[in-house]
Amino acid sequence: MKDVVFDFYSPTVLKSYNLDKSMQYQLNILGSLDVFTRQHCENVANLTCRICEKLHCDKGFTEYCTICAYLHDIGKQFIPSSILQKPGKLTDEEYETMKTHTTIGYNICMNDLKLRPYAAGTIYHHEALNGSGYPKGLTKKEIPYEGQIIRVADEFDAIVSKRQYKSHIGISDTLKILIENTKPSQQIPKSTAINQVVENAKLGKNNPIIVKALISVVIEDTEYEVYCITDYINSLKNTIKRLEMVKQYEEKMQNAKSEKKKQYFLEGMKLYLEQNETVDNYSSILEQYKTAYQQKQQQIEYLRNEIKIIKKLKV
Repeated sequence: MKDVVFDFYSPTVLKSYNLDKSMQYQLNILGSLDVFTRQHCENVANLTCRICEKLHCDKGFTEYCTICAYLHDIGKQFIPSSILQKPGKLTDEEYETMKTHTTIGYNICMNDLKLRPYAAGTIYHHEALNGSGYPKGLTKKEIPYEGQIIRVADEFDAIVSKRQYKSHIGISDTLKILIENTKPSQQIPKSTAINQVVENAKLGKNNPIIVKALISVVIEDTEYEVYCITDYINSLKNTIKRLEMVKQYEEKMQNAKSEKKKQYFLEGMKLYLEQNETVDNYSSILEQYKTAYQQKQQQIEYLRNEIKIIKKLKV
């Protein structure tokens, strides 16, 4: 851990170019094959780091867990693109092939001394507390904490993100799915030993404590997004107001009787115009800003409603 260099875009987002060269090489291959998977790995690393902070994990474990999360899907570079980028639902056979990315990723890490310490992210991120996960069908006591954390971060981003094979699902609806996965399931894997059936029947797939931490992170992110959009809306208001002044000068120019007056109002128009704006195109630009303003207002309303729903969720 001493040789690993860390830096963040924000206090929580890990920069891939500060990982050592071996990790950069693996991640660059992953990104060149599938841009969705690369972005997903970055999102999961970010979420994992912030969940760890909410759980009050120490810095060393948080850094370790974040790198594990960054590498969790590295095995997907050897999954055929016809499966990885398939627009529709996978067949049972294709799904079995997809599941091998966990063991492939684990072998990649174990065969590289620099990656070996972070192999847990690859092999454990699809294991479930109740034993219904893969590749080994492990149960709560057998799944390391980092695996439980990465599973929740992975599941959230996989559902909420826009992917090539499914439509977008809302934030609150995604969290409801994760919460549902903390509850006991009626289905017990056939491979589960008899003496584990009773214990596992009380467990869901996800650790509820980790899901609670995720919800806290999501609320913070959504509130910050509202803040940023509000700031942008205020900027739009000022721009619209400025261009409305241009419009007023144009109307006065059109109604002016003398050429001197027309020229006066034309110069007034130009005073309010900024870069790439002209007397000929300002009107269409104004309409674009008005449309953007309405869209951002609707987005804020949606996000504020999501926050209200999320804050009422119980795990």
